[in-house]
Amino acid sequence: MPTMHSPTIQNPSVLIPVHPAIEDYMRGLLRQTDHPVLIEMERVAQENNFPIVGRLVGVFLETLARTIDARRIFEFGSGYGYSAYWFAKAVGPKGQVICSDGDLLNKEKAEQYLGSASLWDRIDFHAGLAQKIFSQTEGLFDICYNDVDKGDYPEVWQMAKNRIRPGGLYIADNVLWHGRVAVADYVDIVPGWTEAILEHNRLIFNDPEFDTFINPTRDGVIVARRKTT
Repeated sequence: MPTMHSPTIQNPSVLIPVHPAIEDYMRGLLRQTDHPVLIEMERVAQENNFPIVGRLVGVFLETLARTIDARRIFEFGSGYGYSAYWFAKAVGPKGQVICSDGDLLNKEKAEQYLGSASLWDRIDFHAGLAQKIFSQTEGLFDICYNDVDKGDYPEVWQMAKNRIRPGGLYIADNVLWHGRVAVADYVDIVPGWTEAILEHNRLIFNDPEFDTFINPTRDGVIVARRKTT
């Protein structure tokens, strides 16, 4: 029997993990969750080319959090609160989402947006380096979510993995990095970032304490569940 080989693709621009028509179909299946704040956050992201996870991944994050009855979540890199919007919905009025972002202006925007959505009382937002804020925060988490600068991904994984409760989740965005992880030749946005994501993904899939999967929607979301036995 001949050996199957994956083709070597040179041009990352052709690597769209999920065809746009399929993603359009998936969006069409979603319940109408067009809260005015959500629409405004998405408009601002589009007009300013600000990276957010988008509607499909947002719903996915909320579903994951609800599935494990998450009540305490830490976000490494929160921007102006788009992903926190979905997590805050999931944790309920007694839950908490600890946010971190290096830009104080993003904290102010998040307070405005999430306050308007009646979710701010579930948020503990810190301006500063995510890793430092995490190291100063005690206890275990139901979910650790990683969306910082991509060169820091392996470090964040090493910090977070032992702070996730059994049955809890580690989630990271952009783990397919616009197809660069799967091509022989690529041009990186920042030198070393693709290599960091490749190392990050390898470390997680090779960790025997976690069950791991990549959802290829948008730019790829890795989900690793800490085993209970």
